[in-house]
Amino acid sequence: MSAPKLLLVEDDIALAELLEYRFANEGYDVRVTSDGDEALVFAAEDAPDLVILDWMIEGTSGIEVCRRLRRDKATAHVPIIMLTA
Repeated sequence: MSAPKLLLVEDDIALAELLEYRFANEGYDVRVTSDGDEALVFAAEDAPDLVILDWMIEGTSGIEVCRRLRRDKATAHVPIIMLTA
């Protein structure tokens, strides 16, 4: 059985490293980016099982990334946890 895939989209380096470490220790295959456009590419390449998404990120905003993931049939069902200050 393969590890669940997590897409982490966070531009705060320290927080991203902490979340990546914690989720990897729980058995997730974590893919990290700080850029909304890159997050959409990653999701299109390999649909994640969970997305942790910062609201304020570089490139396409977190809320727009969320909207696009919801419109795409391949990712419409994926749970998204939004982070915000």
